[in-house]
Amino acid sequence: FIARMDIEPDKEADFNRIYDTEHIPAFLEVPGVIDVTRYEAIRGEPKYAAIYELESHEVMASDAWREAVEKGQWPSQIRPYTKNRSHTVYRLINSAE
Repeated sequence: FIARMDIEPDKEADFNRIYDTEHIPAFLEVPGVIDVTRYEAIRGEPKYAAIYELESHEVMASDAWREAVEKGQWPSQIRPYTKNRSHTVYRLINSAE
């Protein structure tokens, strides 16, 4: 699952702090979430992307996932200031490992 978005410039410091200290830890507690990795664009947009490695796309239908989405400061302090958002679910078809 890849979440991509931009954030209002005056909220960027809060966005990064809350994403790293609250949002990711909340999702790492969800059964079936293996890892979350964040990226900042060097070129192109949106500026930010996060890759959520999941055991299955069905993890996103769980109560624990829905609770993590609404946990902490994210819903009130960050989400309203995001824009250019996209959420895409992929399945692995090949790996170099």
